[in-house]
Amino acid sequence: MAKSYYPRFYTKDMVKVFVESGKITEAQYKEITGDKFVADKK
Repeated sequence: MAKSYYPRFYTKDMVKVFVESGKITEAQYKEITGDKFVADKK
């Protein structure tokens, strides 16, 4: 779902939230955005 809405409705930060919440994988993030997923340092 995110792939069909990115980049028109979702930003990369919004897609990152999907990875962090377990909705998509890091590999799916890369497929959707074209960038490697890098977790925020907390």
